[in-house]
Amino acid sequence: MPKTPRKFPKAYENQEFIQSRAGRALRILSEYHEPLSRLAHYNVTDTVVFMGSARLASAEDAAKAVAAAENGDGDLAAAQKLVKMSVYYEAARELAKRLTEWSKGLGDDDRRFVVCTGGGPGIMEAANRGASEARGLNVGLTISLPMEEFDNPYISRELAFHFHYFFMRKFWFLYLAKAMIFFPGGFGTLDELFETLTLVQTHKMRKKVPMVLFGKSFWDKVVDFDALVEFGTISAEDLDLLHPTDSVDDAFDYVTKGLIAHAIDKPGAVL
Repeated sequence: MPKTPRKFPKAYENQEFIQSRAGRALRILSEYHEPLSRLAHYNVTDTVVFMGSARLASAEDAAKAVAAAENGDGDLAAAQKLVKMSVYYEAARELAKRLTEWSKGLGDDDRRFVVCTGGGPGIMEAANRGASEARGLNVGLTISLPMEEFDNPYISRELAFHFHYFFMRKFWFLYLAKAMIFFPGGFGTLDELFETLTLVQTHKMRKKVPMVLFGKSFWDKVVDFDALVEFGTISAEDLDLLHPTDSVDDAFDYVTKGLIAHAIDKPGAVL
């Protein structure tokens, strides 16, 4: 009587192996090659990255929070803080919209200077939303976290990525970035800001990347860059790496002029 042949999974189909410590290198490589393949498929050659807090709300949602709190549902002081900070959500939304319209007007077959965010709520949502309102593709790089997580609804479905490894997510923030805009944020935003500054200062990232600090009153209070110069821990010239502003017009002009001067003729990844 013939025996039924036994079936064994191929190594790359063996989830027990793939999810094991021994399979970690393959998981890391997947978080490099899969985004690389998908971005190439949609002709996304470079990005403009928006960083900022996940905790900020739109002006509309902040107003709703105040109204609810005044009716006894919620913390009124926290809701009023949302209203105050909602100016940054609206600024990120408008700036992303304008940059997307500008990039679409370049007439390139490739998709240049595509808005890219961490894919979550707050400033990330605002930037993806603005790009979507300009009818442009935009990128969301979400990360798995122990707390509840979600991607915002404005990310282009084709370019929504989800990462396990923070360092691979950071790689994709920087690898295609031709400009970076930092809005008020917490630990994550500060981490991304200082890692970028370190890479530029040490010439590990040699490309000219316009870097905007949006919200001067916030950044002046949170980070005293002048004190770093005073104590001799950075050079005065290092301050030139950042462009502080409170104006969408000024940020737009600074970023687009920088892109025209340093990136327009260098599509794709440039270290």
